[in-house]
Amino acid sequence: MPLMLDVSDEVRAEIGDEEADRLLNGVGAPGGYDCTSCRTPGDTGLMPTSTVLFVGQETAVLAFAHATCVPSQVVPVSEEQLRGAVQNAAGPGAPGPGAAPAGVPAQEPRHAAPAGAPGPARNQAVLSVTCGLVLCADVPEPALVVEPTTPVSRPGSDGTRGDEFLQLLLEEGFGQVTDVNRPPARLSSWSVLMAMGQLHAILRPGPNGSAPVAWWQAHQPLQVTADWRAAVNRHNRVHLYAAPVGAVGSQPREDLMREALDRAAAHGLLLGAVVPLAGT
Repeated sequence: MPLMLDVSDEVRAEIGDEEADRLLNGVGAPGGYDCTSCRTPGDTGLMPTSTVLFVGQETAVLAFAHATCVPSQVVPVSEEQLRGAVQNAAGPGAPGPGAAPAGVPAQEPRHAAPAGAPGPARNQAVLSVTCGLVLCADVPEPALVVEPTTPVSRPGSDGTRGDEFLQLLLEEGFGQVTDVNRPPARLSSWSVLMAMGQLHAILRPGPNGSAPVAWWQAHQPLQVTADWRAAVNRHNRVHLYAAPVGAVGSQPREDLMREALDRAAAHGLLLGAVVPLAGT
């Protein structure tokens, strides 16, 4: 029985024609697999399947996904994240540290924004990222809420102009959110990186049109709830909200997070953008 396997041109370019043809002929391709996106079983002989190549600096891992979840593609990840994901895949299937129970937003309380991103003049910004579902136009949308833990100054400034976090993001294309019930404007130059069903990074455009770079990157791949992951796979987008320090806070439940977002919007302290999903 021929395999229902898709190897995209970009994956073929990475692994070579010979290896791609071997996969399509069933050599090295699994019969059954766990989808790297939704983590449920798949079968290359019974359902359309995408090849997904995760590429680090020195290591590459070929995975498989339902074609209805993600297309065949190459996903760049850091070497540390890739090796960690391989180690996790080889270990027991229990949720890793930080896994959020059902109904509770996944949170990663401390992350450093890389150089060049909005941050304090002398130190990199420390960002809090909360993940949860937000009802928008009667649709549960996957959302990330980003809030720095301290006021943010423009890079290279002396910090005397106060908190410029929102102004910096307005210059990047984010828009003012006055009503959380209405979706923010789309911003296709930014994206959210998922890999192997976990949250890895928020990507922004690189300098001078270069490849995207991580504006925020998880210290380790962040577990998200099954409902949030399913919504991301369904919509292939994320509502990305940003607020200055103390405007939203780390809320333990999605209803409380929504109330905090509404308050921030009412006070003119909430920016947002709808960004595409990168990876799986």
